Amino acid sequence: MSLTLNLDFQYKTTIEKLWSAITDSNKLSKWVVDNHTGQAMENDFKPVVGHRFQFRAQPTEWWNGIIEGEVLIVEEPNRLSYTWASGEQHTVTWTLQDLGGGKVNLHLEQTGISNEQALGGAKFGWTKWCGGLEKALEQ
Repeated sequence: MSLTLNLDFQYKTTIEKLWSAITDSNKLSKWVVDNHTGQAMENDFKPVVGHRFQFRAQPTEWWNGIIEGEVLIVEEPNRLSYTWASGEQHTVTWTLQDLGGGKVNLHLEQTGISNEQALGGAKFGWTKWCGGLEKALEQ
């Protein structure tokens, strides 16, 4: 059985700024952080279909600190999808929708999650990161 995480976040910004925040490696490092240390994760992300990338955090005794992925879909500025592998491999898809009035909805779908504990961990992690994304957009 495979579980899916669906989350929606709304930001006061433009769709172009939000797209840049989820696709530019320097901007990603401002909000995709190591949840244990709070340090930015180094990454070599590029919004290019087929590009393989890594996010690197401090290794722990339970984890090597590396998340690997490959970009699957780039439809600027509306849709981005990539694999996300840290132990098990998931697919993360972001859908951006301009709501008008200076608001943009960011929908996250993460598929391929194996159990409730992993689903809870993913929900916690993305919710925390997307709170950081809000702060990054204000800068």
